[in-house]
Amino acid sequence: MDFYLPYAKSRFHGISSGTGPQLLICLHGFGESAAHFTLLAEGMGDQFTLVALDMPLHGETIWLEDRPFEKSDLKAIVEMVLQQHDKDRFSLLGYSMGGRLALCLVETMADSIDNLIMLAADGLRNNPWHMFVTQTSIGNRIFKYNTDNPRLFFTLLELWRKLGLLNQSVYKFALHRMNQQVRREQVYNIWTLMRRMMPDKKKCKQLLGARHIFTLLIFGKYDRVIPPVLGTRFMDGSFPCKMLVLDKGHQLISKELASVIKTNLS
Repeated sequence: MDFYLPYAKSRFHGISSGTGPQLLICLHGFGESAAHFTLLAEGMGDQFTLVALDMPLHGETIWLEDRPFEKSDLKAIVEMVLQQHDKDRFSLLGYSMGGRLALCLVETMADSIDNLIMLAADGLRNNPWHMFVTQTSIGNRIFKYNTDNPRLFFTLLELWRKLGLLNQSVYKFALHRMNQQVRREQVYNIWTLMRRMMPDKKKCKQLLGARHIFTLLIFGKYDRVIPPVLGTRFMDGSFPCKMLVLDKGHQLISKELASVIKTNLS
């Protein structure tokens, strides 16, 4: 079921599915939408009511604020969802970019979270290029110039690949994201709008431990963009955590994944 939440000058879109007693809020990956989680509802809908949200510049959400998207905005939207469903607690699922956003919610709403599910989650490490172009003004200007004049970027990309600084999967991923003007603008706009959504991993671990939030990390064995080793480094024993590595690449969401999650949460 589609729903819309008015927020300041903006409007957020979400999809609610399943009829289970527990609330599971789902945050999607870069360039994706709430609709990507409907596959999970078939296998989890008896235990959870899944509420998937479109983030700004994704799906049907309309962001009209003349400023970056902030952690406080995401918290406010989730609080509206809780109110809508008459709940004071929820579990949280983040896929890829949504993993980074989920960690931002851990920072602001740990007292209300039962379980944290991270699928091929971004945010477990700081990508130096992402940090440079989103957290510094000179980096952002270079990023904007590259969006309109990509020749230097492609030359460097090819050089890095030949020098062995990039593996083939990351090379192809970067090429796919940046090989058209409209795609380069999408990356620039989303990364710039989301630049404040940078979780403090140390703080997150402390909160996960202090609030006893069970964390399930799931990775793809063949994922070269967000490899399983990032999960191994993240789970340091300071909070309740389990890690699974599936026989997949970066794309993990499927009907079968629902039963994997349910089995490992119970």
